[in-house]
Amino acid sequence: MNQKKFNTKIMGVINANEDSFYKKSRFDETNVIHTIESMINNGASIIDIGAVSSRPGSLTVEASEELRRIKPICDVIYQQNLQDKITFSIDSYEPIVLDYALNKGFSIVNDITGLINDDVAKITSSYNAKLVIMHMQKNPKNMQDNPNYDNVITEVDSFFSKQIQKAKDFGIKDIILDVGIGFGKTLEHNLTLLKNLDYYNKYGYEILMGASRKSMINNIVPSSIEERLPGTLAIHLESINKGASIIRCHDVKEHHQAIKVQDAILNQRYYGYDE
Repeated sequence: MNQKKFNTKIMGVINANEDSFYKKSRFDETNVIHTIESMINNGASIIDIGAVSSRPGSLTVEASEELRRIKPICDVIYQQNLQDKITFSIDSYEPIVLDYALNKGFSIVNDITGLINDDVAKITSSYNAKLVIMHMQKNPKNMQDNPNYDNVITEVDSFFSKQIQKAKDFGIKDIILDVGIGFGKTLEHNLTLLKNLDYYNKYGYEILMGASRKSMINNIVPSSIEERLPGTLAIHLESINKGASIIRCHDVKEHHQAIKVQDAILNQRYYGYDE
């Protein structure tokens, strides 16, 4: 399949829960409008909103509780017509949550389970929404319990091939691929996937990279979550060089600047000198 070139887009993160691993990404309906408008002004093209933590060791939440958390934010977005200003993605794999968000103007389903549930496929297709297929070994509760692969590149590839076909069979036309950095992978697995990310360009779909402030950075250079922005930028800029076009991150403004500077260097769009 011919490779496609996509424009780079920043996907800002908003968490409607109290147990997200990065506390500065936690918001509720009282401050979400300000946060969304700030992300738009700072360069985001997409905002990904979720109500359940998927950090290693996190426990599942009842679908009704997830909906209770996400509903007020969806309502505010819809009432303020914010979906006309920016694209919204729902970070969930619960059918009732997806249905509610898509009905309120969301247009991307970010499914960390990679379309395991047929009902997710049906709902995504019925709204003609885009789908993010992410690879994860096991589930958030146990995914970091000795993750093992014979060959992480080919195993992720096999998963993508199977799930892409499933999505197509359900009538889903727009697909985004996410190798799932940190989701059932060791540092070595993560680095291998990052180094060979361009391998997945063969599918012709956009690639999403989300390594924002993740523990792999701490495993390279010991650092707290609050100290991992430089490492995050390094990973994401290299991912763009390897073909990623959607960068999921907590720090929109900083990513916008870094991406613009990299783009200027690569394309030699600026010739002046400014001390």
